[in-house]
Amino acid sequence: MNKLKILNTLSGKKDEFKPIKGKKVNLFVCGPTVYDYSHIGHARTYVIFDAFVKYLRLQGYTVFYLQNITDIDDKIIARAREKGVSPKDLAQAYEKEYIKDMKALGVTGVSKYARATNYIKEIISQVQRLQAKGFAYKIDGDGIYFDISKFKNYGKLAGRTVLQAEDSVSRIDYSKDKKNRGDFCLWKFSDAPDKHSADQVEPSWPAPFGNGRPGWHIEDTAITEKFLGPQYDIHGGGRDIIFPHHEAEIAQMESISGKSPMARNWMHIGNLAVNGQKMSKSLGNFITISDILKRLPANYLRFFIVKNLWHSAVDYSESVLIEVKSAVDKIEEFLRKVKNVSTKNSAVKSNTKIINSFKDNFYKELSDDFNTPKAFAVMFEFIKKGNELLEKNLLSKKDASDIYKIFQNINSIFGIINFTKVNKAVPAEIKKLVKARELHRKNKEWQKADEARHQIEKMGFTVEDTSEGPALKSI
Repeated sequence: MNKLKILNTLSGKKDEFKPIKGKKVNLFVCGPTVYDYSHIGHARTYVIFDAFVKYLRLQGYTVFYLQNITDIDDKIIARAREKGVSPKDLAQAYEKEYIKDMKALGVTGVSKYARATNYIKEIISQVQRLQAKGFAYKIDGDGIYFDISKFKNYGKLAGRTVLQAEDSVSRIDYSKDKKNRGDFCLWKFSDAPDKHSADQVEPSWPAPFGNGRPGWHIEDTAITEKFLGPQYDIHGGGRDIIFPHHEAEIAQMESISGKSPMARNWMHIGNLAVNGQKMSKSLGNFITISDILKRLPANYLRFFIVKNLWHSAVDYSESVLIEVKSAVDKIEEFLRKVKNVSTKNSAVKSNTKIINSFKDNFYKELSDDFNTPKAFAVMFEFIKKGNELLEKNLLSKKDASDIYKIFQNINSIFGIINFTKVNKAVPAEIKKLVKARELHRKNKEWQKADEARHQIEKMGFTVEDTSEGPALKSI
């Protein structure tokens, strides 16, 4: 097995992956703040980690993949007030939609979803310990804040200094009474009940230091400490939340435990733009997962996501989907041909060496920073070679079986192949129609050829004319 190397945001280089406990891997990824529908930018993060976890498991690792659900937050409260509903009801409705989207995308690698409000006791405990160690202070009528000047390594993940953390762009939580402008809120005290109408009172929990609700950053470290301890193998998320969110997590957990690093490896997914612009509702390019899955199969969206290097920026456009469809169709058509190989001719030379070389090189590329673009290049080069062997009838039944199993394993990681379409049996009637259409074409009976094509399509198949003859595909 090739040694796995992954680009680590913390070190800034590709590090050899060495889990703390041998083959057991603990991984945490920041989940959604459930105040709206999830979009394709979210899909990119969660599909990539889903594929990465499935790759690790296929390589023999036992992976516990933890993801949080932020169900209490300023954004949730503000949106609930806009809609005239309770924050709890709003969060539960959008959490349900998020889980539905993940299921539709084939994101099944998560071991545990942890809702923030189920861990208030653990959050309060962390705030208390930060106070006891002198890292937190109280602002009357406001909340409990983390003093970033007390944590000497603040900014080590993002490569920022405490002074830079105080600039106006990266200011985290507003309060005129903070010691440092970069200080962030650990616990927000409850507003007076008379400030809002009964149905708009902020959610609140009792705490020794004052009733209120948790800040964003403390939710994650309370959950990871509960399930993974103070140190674990991988922390993941989008590149856009390195600062301040992940920086704050490090400051909190390492201040509490006195152990460093909190996470050995930090994986940050590159940003996704739409037609060269940042996705935004105001620009009209905000594409939800549920909307895009009404227009294309989930395996197409997964292919678009995983074909790009995980930490690179990606641009989505409608034209890209044409390329995606062509690529997926090429894989599925090749596998359909492979599945139909029936020759047992002992005179056919074994292609085991070529097949094993493809498999080894594919996984070799994945072991080098989970480099899917290079791995997929290896796959398509093999498909080209495989088609040449098929055309010359040089693949044995055993070769075909071995190839099919390799692609099944690849698909168990990436979810890019629709095997239902691949395995769809071609009725004898359709085979006859294809032959009849070919005869009409040779005789230049174009109308009859078109009629045969329409009949084929009504029965759930399409026929494409290639240099190698007619190619039949299920719709």
